[in-house]
Amino acid sequence: MAAAGEGEFLVQAATYLGAAAIAIPVFQRLKLGSILGYLAAGVVVGPFGLNLLHQEEGVFHVAELGVVLFLFVIGLELSMSRLWSMRAQIFGFGAAQMALTGTAIASLFVLAEVMPAPAAIIAGLSLAFSSTAFALQLMKERGELNTSYGQRAFSILLFQDLAVIPLLAAIPFVAGAASDAAGWTSAGKAVGVIVALVLIGRFALDKVFRLVASAGSREAFAAMALFIVAITSLAVSWAGLSMALGAFLAGALLAESSYRHQIETDIEPFRGLLLGLFFISIGMRLDLSVIANSWWIVLGGAIGLVIVKSVLIFVVTRISKVETGDAVKISAVLSQGGEFAFVVISLGVSALLFTNAQATLLSAIVTISMVMTPVLLIAASRFMSQPQEESDDDLARPQNSHDHVIVAGFGRMGQIISQVLQNSGVQVTAIDRNPAHIRNAERFGFKVYYGDGARLDILLTAGAENARAVILCMDDRIAVNHAVQVLRERLPNLTILAVAHDRLHEIDLQPLGADVVVRETLESSLLIARETLERIGFDDPTIDDFVEQFRKVDRERLLAQRDYGPEAGKEFLHSRYQPSQKQS
Repeated sequence: MAAAGEGEFLVQAATYLGAAAIAIPVFQRLKLGSILGYLAAGVVVGPFGLNLLHQEEGVFHVAELGVVLFLFVIGLELSMSRLWSMRAQIFGFGAAQMALTGTAIASLFVLAEVMPAPAAIIAGLSLAFSSTAFALQLMKERGELNTSYGQRAFSILLFQDLAVIPLLAAIPFVAGAASDAAGWTSAGKAVGVIVALVLIGRFALDKVFRLVASAGSREAFAAMALFIVAITSLAVSWAGLSMALGAFLAGALLAESSYRHQIETDIEPFRGLLLGLFFISIGMRLDLSVIANSWWIVLGGAIGLVIVKSVLIFVVTRISKVETGDAVKISAVLSQGGEFAFVVISLGVSALLFTNAQATLLSAIVTISMVMTPVLLIAASRFMSQPQEESDDDLARPQNSHDHVIVAGFGRMGQIISQVLQNSGVQVTAIDRNPAHIRNAERFGFKVYYGDGARLDILLTAGAENARAVILCMDDRIAVNHAVQVLRERLPNLTILAVAHDRLHEIDLQPLGADVVVRETLESSLLIARETLERIGFDDPTIDDFVEQFRKVDRERLLAQRDYGPEAGKEFLHSRYQPSQKQS
């Protein structure tokens, strides 16, 4: 019997992997993204398709594990520093979008007498979520994640990731599972557990991971991270809240750990499959007969959802004085329902807020809205006359090298740096994530590899462990900061040089561990100032003296800004230079 059970498990695993391996390339070729591929694979091989995967108890447990690990990965990306730097956009755009969209959809459900008000509120807020994984992947594939519209869309997604916590916690109360004294007791237990977990995460996690890391085993390190996920999920579940909430909280706690980037690196190879497991399980639950019998509801609901969300997001962004082009694209990329809707709907069924038929229809509406998003974003980009990102299919990826210098970012500065190094006899490995930059460089005889210089795995593949130095000159300041941080943690003896975009970026970079930080426009500006002073009659010694005084004053102002904020040190801006004694 044991052998038969093991054989059945292997058949199920092989079916899942085979479905993913076939569906993902097809959907990637169609420019629909991997998420829709996973959903389609789940529909095809699930009990309502070819019935190759069955919704037995064991499969549900595996699917639950997929949800738990998925939310853990989302939580792991939300460090407090990242949230704080975007606080105005997150709690401005994000809160307004969630409140308006959730209220509008819930009102429509109540007016149409589809469901009672408590269930309508949960359903409305669940449909207000956009797909973090879907939207970010779309923008990343198009090279637009770090544009102005990409950053604003990301801030809304971050708020939604945070908003899922109170929404998941509210489901038992809305469903009537907690009431009166018992409800307050459960609430107190939940608050107590969360506070305890936060305190443990704040004061104990670093020590635990330091102890595990000292053993030098990556397997033990990854096992400890997953153990934290499991124990946190169980603790939150004991308090009457969702295990998914516990996983999210575990990720958020680990995001503040000094070992966050190592955890990200260890989990990254499994991330896609974990997301796939979750989405395939969702696809398996779509009852095609229910959808076929109510196709007008599904199609009309998906179109209505996209219209409502697009219009309200456009209004919110325009009120916030976002340019029309950015507002249109933000509305398009966030117009779909999201993966959190699947989680909330599933928990709503368990809490008897929704019937199985309602849950199937709501999940189908979210899925169809996802299908519409790539087409809508392409239309929005063409409408705003924005050029499409070039394909990277034919571009070479970096390969491991030795005794070389890695230049990450082949823009204006990367090109000059690479030229000087190569002509000095230094082997250079240049990487860039913009296909246009790479193809333009090839016209002039430069070999540039395709890759994101902010990702540790790409830098390691390019040979960072054996490099003489790594130079980071990407256009994205967040990417530069992240690369410095993960490289310094992984390779403490590596020589790291970073280009700062401005003085505030230089302040951010100083504590992260780069050996050299150079402000992008500093030296060229000083060169122009020197040439100007020389041509209007100043002698070279005096010019050298004034430039040196500027450097000293600029450094003092930078230190003041680092300690007291951007407004500090203004008195240094207008201090008159005095010739030194040897010049006077």
